[in-house]
Amino acid sequence: MAFDHATTGAELDLLIPSMTCAGCMRKVEAALKDAAGVVHARANLTAHGARVRFDPELTDAGALIDLLAAKGYPARPVQADDPNGNGDAVGRALLLRMGVAGFAAMNVMLLSVSVWSGAEGAIRDLFHWVSALIALPAMAYAGMPFLSSALSALRGGRLNMDVPISLALVLSGASSVFETSQSGQHAYFDAGIMLVFFLLIGRYLEHHTRIRARSAAGELMAMTGRYAMRIGPDGEATRIAVADIESGMELAIAPGDRIPADGVIVEGRSDLDRSLITGESDPVATSSGEALHAGITNLSGALRMRVTRTGDQSLLAEIARLVSAAEAGKGRYDRMADRAARFYAPGVHVLAVVALGSWLLTTGDVRLSLQIATAVLIITCPCALALAVPTVHTVATGRLFRAGIFLKDGAALERLAEVDTILFDKTGTLTDGAPELVLGPPPDHPGWPLAAALAGVSNHPYSRAIVAEAARLGIEAAGVSDVTEHPGLGVEGRFEGASVRLGRPSWIGDDGDQQVALRLPDGEVLGFAFAEALRPGAREVCRGLEARGYRVGILSGDNATAVRNVAKELGVSEFRAALTPTEKHEHVAALAAQGRKVLMIGDGLNDNPALAAAHASMSPSNAMDATQNVADLVFTGMGLEPVPRALEVARMARNRAVESFGIAAIYNAIAIPLAFAGWVVPLVAALAMSGSSIAVILNALRLRRSA
Repeated sequence: MAFDHATTGAELDLLIPSMTCAGCMRKVEAALKDAAGVVHARANLTAHGARVRFDPELTDAGALIDLLAAKGYPARPVQADDPNGNGDAVGRALLLRMGVAGFAAMNVMLLSVSVWSGAEGAIRDLFHWVSALIALPAMAYAGMPFLSSALSALRGGRLNMDVPISLALVLSGASSVFETSQSGQHAYFDAGIMLVFFLLIGRYLEHHTRIRARSAAGELMAMTGRYAMRIGPDGEATRIAVADIESGMELAIAPGDRIPADGVIVEGRSDLDRSLITGESDPVATSSGEALHAGITNLSGALRMRVTRTGDQSLLAEIARLVSAAEAGKGRYDRMADRAARFYAPGVHVLAVVALGSWLLTTGDVRLSLQIATAVLIITCPCALALAVPTVHTVATGRLFRAGIFLKDGAALERLAEVDTILFDKTGTLTDGAPELVLGPPPDHPGWPLAAALAGVSNHPYSRAIVAEAARLGIEAAGVSDVTEHPGLGVEGRFEGASVRLGRPSWIGDDGDQQVALRLPDGEVLGFAFAEALRPGAREVCRGLEARGYRVGILSGDNATAVRNVAKELGVSEFRAALTPTEKHEHVAALAAQGRKVLMIGDGLNDNPALAAAHASMSPSNAMDATQNVADLVFTGMGLEPVPRALEVARMARNRAVESFGIAAIYNAIAIPLAFAGWVVPLVAALAMSGSSIAVILNALRLRRSA
C-alpha cells in the first residue's frame, strides 16, 4: 500500500495548548500562512495543534515556533512517542488544581455561612480576611491555566476567551479585598474561588473528552511501542528507545512484540498479525528474507530483523500522515463554521461593550455592569461552534481507520455522505483480482513466449495470470522490443520487426468472445479466457446497497459476456462492458451532469479517469499505487464490507455535524439574552460555556458508539 502525499518541503506538527477558541485557531492559521516559506498551514482546535508544510530553505521549525510565541501562542513539536501532547500530565495537573480550588472553596463557604448568618463588625471583617488568606493564593494557583493564557494573549496584542475569565477572577478578588478593607458588608471570595473550581471542572471534562476523541494518527504512531532490543556487533542485546533506531541496525523481536520499524527478517520463522496493513486478521507465516512493517505484531517465534526505514519514513508513518491529513481537512461545514466564527467573535465583544454601557447608563453601578459584561463575554464563547465539525471529523476518521478504511481528505467525508449512485469496476474490485487462465493456446504453441513477454510488463490481473501460467509451463519470454502499455487496451511491442499486441479483442482487431487476445506477427489471433472469484461478501454488499436506495452499477473494460455473468451473479441490473478509460470517465461525467452523486470504486490505471471524475472515490489496498493516489478512500482486506461501512459513517458524521451546529445555535439563542439581561453571573456563565463545548464533543463521540 502506497500513497502520494503530494507535499512540497518539510512537515511539522505542533502542539499549541493556548489555542482554545475559534478566534485563536483563525489567528494561528493566519500567522503561519503569512510566514515566509510556509506552503500550507491547518490548525485543529480538537487536537490543540497545527500541521505546517514549509520550504526548509526559507524557514525552519524554530522560526515558526518563535513566530507563534511572539503572537502569544507558545508551541512545541509533537513527539512521536507522545502524539497526544502528554495528555495524561495535562489531565493530572488540571485535577490537582481542581482539588486545591475545591478544598479552598469548601473552607471559604464555611466562613461565608457565618457572615450570611448575621456576623457583624469585627467578627465579619475577621471572617472576610481569613477568607482572603485562603481564597487569593488558591485562586492564583488554581487559576494559572486561565491567567497565563490570558497574559500570553495580551502580550501578543490579542484577546482570547481566557481574558474575560481572568478579568472576572481579578475583579472578584480586587473588589472583595477593597470591600473588606472598608469593612463592607459583602465580599466575593467564595464566588471567585467557586468560579475557578467550576471552570476547572469544565476544562478537565473538555480535556478528557478530547483525549477520548484523540487522533487516530496518534494511536497509529503509538503502535510501535517505546523501546526495542538492539543486537550489537558482539551479539549482545541492548534496550534502546524506538526514537533512537537507525537504518541498518539489527533488532531482536520476541513473540508478542510489535515491529518497531520497517525492515527485513534476517533470521527466524514466525506467524505475524498483519491486520493493520492488510485488514486480514488471519496469521501469516513468515521467514528469513521477508519484509516487515512497523506496527504489525509478531505472534509465535523469535525473529531477528534488519531495519530499512525508521520513524517518519515507515509505512506506518505514511498511513498516520494520511489519517492526520484527513482529520485536518476542511469541508463545506468547516468553512461555514470558520465564516460564522469570523463574524461571531468580534460581535461578542461588541455585545459585551454594549451590555457594559447599557447597564452603566441604567444603574450607574460599575461593579454590576462589569459583572454582566464579563458574563456576556464568557457565556458567548464560540468554542462550541469551532469544535462542532473538527471533532466529528476526528472521531469519524478514527472509526474508519479502525474499520480498515483510510480517509485521505476530510472534505471527501462530506461528499461521500451525498452519494446516491455507486459504480464498481469488475476485475480486481468486485472480483478477487486473481483470475486463473482456463482457456489458452496449447503449451507448445509458438505464441506463448510472445504472450509471456508482453504480459510481463503489465500489472493487469489477466497479464499476471498469463505470466503465472507461462512460468508453470516452463516457457521463457521472447525478446520483444519497444514494449508499451496502453491502459484499458493492452500491451504492444515489436518482434523481429513486426508489431505484436496483447489486450482487448476489439483493440487487437478481433471480434471474438475471448477476454484477451494475442495478435502474432503473421496476423494469427490467439484467445485467452479466465475464471475469477467474487470478492467475499460482494453479492450481499451490492444487494444491501440497492436495498438502502443506492443505484448500483458496473463499469468494466472486460468483454460483455464476462461482465454480464458477474452482474447476473451479483443481482446488478445496470452494467456497461468493453469500456475504455475515456468512456468510463465520460459515463461518470454524464451521470454527474444529470445531478447524480457518483461513488466510483476501482483498482486499475484504466479506472483513474473515472475515479477523478466521480463525486467520491474508493480503491482497495491491493490496487495500483497510482490508483490509490487518485482515490479519496483506500480500504484494506478482501471483502467489500468497507464500502457500506464508509457510507454509513459518512452519513452519521454529517448528521452529527448538523446536530452540533444546532446545539451551538440553541445554546447561544438562550444564553445571550439571559446574560445581557443580567440573569447570569460569571460563575454560571463559566458552567454554561464549558457545558456547551462538552455537549458538542459528546455528541461527536456518539459516532463511536453508533451501530
